[in-house]
Amino acid sequence: MNDLNDKLRRTKATDMEDRLILSNKFKMLTYALMGVGVVSFALGFVFDAERTWANYLLNNYYFVSLAIGAAFFAAIQYITQSGWSAMFKRVPEAMAAYLPFAAVFFLILYFGMHSVFEWTHHEVVSHDHILQHKSPYLNVPFFFARVVLFFAAWIILSKVLRKFSLKEDEVGGMYYFEKSEFYSKILIFVLALSFSLFSVDMLMSLEPHWFSTMFAGKSFMAGVLHASSIIALIVIILSKQGKFPLLNHSHLHDFTRYIFMSSIVWGYFNFAEFMLIWYGNIPEETSFFVHRWHGVYKVLFFANIVINWGIPFLVLMPRKSSRSKLFMIPVILLLIIGQYTELYYIIWPATVHEAKFGLLEIGSFLGYAGLFSWVVGTTLTKASLVPKKHPYLEESIQHHF
Repeated sequence: MNDLNDKLRRTKATDMEDRLILSNKFKMLTYALMGVGVVSFALGFVFDAERTWANYLLNNYYFVSLAIGAAFFAAIQYITQSGWSAMFKRVPEAMAAYLPFAAVFFLILYFGMHSVFEWTHHEVVSHDHILQHKSPYLNVPFFFARVVLFFAAWIILSKVLRKFSLKEDEVGGMYYFEKSEFYSKILIFVLALSFSLFSVDMLMSLEPHWFSTMFAGKSFMAGVLHASSIIALIVIILSKQGKFPLLNHSHLHDFTRYIFMSSIVWGYFNFAEFMLIWYGNIPEETSFFVHRWHGVYKVLFFANIVINWGIPFLVLMPRKSSRSKLFMIPVILLLIIGQYTELYYIIWPATVHEAKFGLLEIGSFLGYAGLFSWVVGTTLTKASLVPKKHPYLEESIQHHF
C-alpha cells in the first residue's frame, strides 16, 4: 500500500505531470479527420443531398448519445458514492463537453428536415389522417423548441457539475461533492425523460406511422452502453501514455461490469421489443421489421444483436477476460461499429430507402470522430487529469479485489 501511495505522489510531483498535454501529432490528426469530414459533406450535398442529410443525422445522434451516456455515467458515480471511479471522472466530464457542439449541429438540421422526416411534407400530411392526428406534436416549430429545451437542460446541468468538480479540486472536503451528488440526482431524471423523447423525435419519427413503447428505453441504454465503452477505451489509451499509472485490473473489471450490464439491458429491450411486436402481429408495429427483413438489413438485424450483446456478454463474463485490456479493447472496437450499424439499420430504410455505404459514410463519420476526439482531448487538458482532492480518491487508489 505504501508503494501505491509513493507512486501517486511521484505522479503528481508537479502540475505539468498532472495535466494532459496534447501532442502535435494528435492535434494534426484530429484536424485532418475534421477536414475529411468537411470535404465529404461538401461533396455529398452536391451529388446526393438526401443521403448526406441521413449521414448528418446518424453522426449527430451517434456522438451526442456518447456525450449523454457519459454524463449519465458520471452522475451515477456521484449518486452511488462510488469510490473506484474517482480517479477517472475527468474522462466522462470531457465527453459531456461535446454537448454545446452537438446543439449547434442539431439546429443546423433545420435545413435538412424535408430530406429525412416524412411528416414535414405538407402535401403528405394533408392526405394522411394519422399524421394529421400526430401533427400537434410532430411539427417543425415544436420539434426545434424541444431540441432547444433538451440541450439547454443538458448543457446547464453538465456545466454546473463540471464547475463543482473543479471547485472540489481547489478546496477539497465534502461540500462540493454533496452538491454534485444532489445535482446528479436531478440530472439522471432529466436525462432519462428528455433523451427518451429526443430519441423518439430524431429516430422513431423517421417512420411516423410506426410506434414502439420499448424504443426510448432501448435508445437510452444504447447510449449508456457505448459511452461506458468509450470511457474505458480513453482511460486505457491514456494509461498506455503514462497517465493513470495506478490503473489496475480491479478498475478494468469495474469498467467491464458497466459494459456487461448495459449490453444485457440493451439486449433485453431489443428482445422484448421484437418479441412483443412479433407476438402482437399488429400491422402498424410489424411494418418496421417487415421492411427490414430482407437483404443487407436482415443481416444487420442479427449483426446488431451479436455485436452489441452477444460478444460483450460472452467475452466479458469470465473474470479473467473482464480484467484484461487484451480482451477489452477488441470488444470496445466492435461496440463502436455496433452503435453505427444499429443507427444505420434504423435510419437508412426510412430515409435513403436502400443500403448504400461508401466514402461518404466513412468520411463523414471520421470527421465527427475527429471533432469529438479534439473536444474530449482539449477538455482533458484544462484541469488536472486526476482530481487530487476528491474525497474518495484514496479509495480509488486502494481499489483491489
